[in-house]
Amino acid sequence: MSGAPQAPTGAGLDVESGRLLVVGGGLATARLCSTLRRKKFRGPITVLSAERRAPYDRPPLSKDVLLGKRDDTSLPFDVEKLDVEVRLGTRAVGLSTTDRQVHLADESLTYDALAVATGAAPVRLPGAGRQLTLRTLDDALALRAQLRPGARVVVIGASWIGAEVATAALAAGCRVTCLEFQPEPFAGALGEDVGALTRSWWDDVDLRTSTAVASVETDGVHLGDGEVVPADVVVTGVGVRPDLGWLEGSGLATDRGVLTDTRARTNVAQVVALGDVAQRWSHHTGTHRLAEHWDEASTVAAAAAGALLGWDEGPEHDPVPYFWSDLFGRSLQYVGAHAPDDDVHVDRAPDGSLGRAVWSRQGVLSAWLGVDARPEVVRARTTVGRPVTELA
Repeated sequence: MSGAPQAPTGAGLDVESGRLLVVGGGLATARLCSTLRRKKFRGPITVLSAERRAPYDRPPLSKDVLLGKRDDTSLPFDVEKLDVEVRLGTRAVGLSTTDRQVHLADESLTYDALAVATGAAPVRLPGAGRQLTLRTLDDALALRAQLRPGARVVVIGASWIGAEVATAALAAGCRVTCLEFQPEPFAGALGEDVGALTRSWWDDVDLRTSTAVASVETDGVHLGDGEVVPADVVVTGVGVRPDLGWLEGSGLATDRGVLTDTRARTNVAQVVALGDVAQRWSHHTGTHRLAEHWDEASTVAAAAAGALLGWDEGPEHDPVPYFWSDLFGRSLQYVGAHAPDDDVHVDRAPDGSLGRAVWSRQGVLSAWLGVDARPEVVRARTTVGRPVTELA
């Protein structure tokens, strides 16, 4: 495993009788189960999901669901056809890789191989006031019900989720305030110079940058300088953390997430990790990195399935990172992974706001972002890691 101890792989799951236990019930799990069955794995698969809903798609939650266009985003996951046992509302509380057991509140389940796909949970701020987050379908439906004309909506965090929530709130006729700790919107994701070019996108929002939030209380959002911002609805969108608590003492190597190689293998034999909980090694950056995007969870299954079945020469998974967002009437696509000290070249849109951003490192393209530039995405993605001049 590049950058981490190599796990012994063993012979892999017996395709007829090997017992696979999957902890987590999201997109990565659905793709993994389907891929294993296509690869003729016939052993029992049991899925433990803390949620009480079958696997569903998350990107539409902050878009179509909040806008009232959809109420359901279920994935095509036919448990009978796939012959998968799914236990909803079941949370793992511990793991013993020595005994090959996952511990629940009232029992322990034994496995021959384990897939860790528990995703991530939103970061919440201090305080006794109600703060909504946007991670689950239930979150989206609950928030949508609060977006009424004239409602005072305070969004904490001016990045992707914050902007998408603000877009939906404005469409519902709400009065929106956004509080951002950084000097510019999207500064954490794109850097201050690029983020500054998006300010005009927020013209209908009371955007307050360089603003520290102390807590969320029943009378509103308390700022670091003592001001209280009144709110009918508070939405906290300051990031997520991989769900690692149940893995304490398990022997799995972790950092911010579960460390894996490019085949989803951990440092323990017959244990893979995938999706938002995985901190995968990337040859593109020479580091373990959290992907935390739909594209990663959707495409890692082939590598993880190969690892579980013991295919040491199976496919690697190290795609050029990609994500998209729809906000303020614009469509954004980002490919690659830039570092804070990369060179950046920016093209402005006709209205003077952000149009394109190109990051490079010693003349090599590291990342590209386009606004309403979908036809250019494929070329940009295939150019990452190559001379930036090839993008022209």
